[in-house]
Amino acid sequence: MTRSIDYGTLMHRAMRGLIQEVLSDVAANGLPGAHHFFITFDTTHPDARLADWLRERYPAEMTVVMQHWFEALEVGDDGFGVTLNFGEAPERLYVPYEAIRTFVDPSVEFGLRFETQEDEDEDGDEPPHDPDDAPGSAHAETGEVVSLDKFRK
Repeated sequence: MTRSIDYGTLMHRAMRGLIQEVLSDVAANGLPGAHHFFITFDTTHPDARLADWLRERYPAEMTVVMQHWFEALEVGDDGFGVTLNFGEAPERLYVPYEAIRTFVDPSVEFGLRFETQEDEDEDGDEPPHDPDDAPGSAHAETGEVVSLDKFRK
């Protein structure tokens, strides 16, 4: 029986810990300076909680922005809850860390992308995705592509 080190799983655990630590600091102290986050997550994850109308609009994945207006950020060991404003309608979301596909802070050009087994099994016809392009993924439902270049300084 051959034993090996599962670096992928270890890296994902460390990356999720980093997100938890950053969000815990934001919950305690607010967003510093120009920092803000684009978080893309899997809306089909069994522990993800969001309003039915949001799940219908984003049946596979959704990107949320934490920047100017968010409330009641609660960070736990398995995920985070936050109230965000969707067209003047506050909605509570719960996002498990395991559901996060990308975490981007364009103010400092920082991004994390979580590879899944599905990503690795694809036939490779598409070019690799740049983590900085991830926030536009929620707009894929409408065919709109959003570039982060306009957010960079």
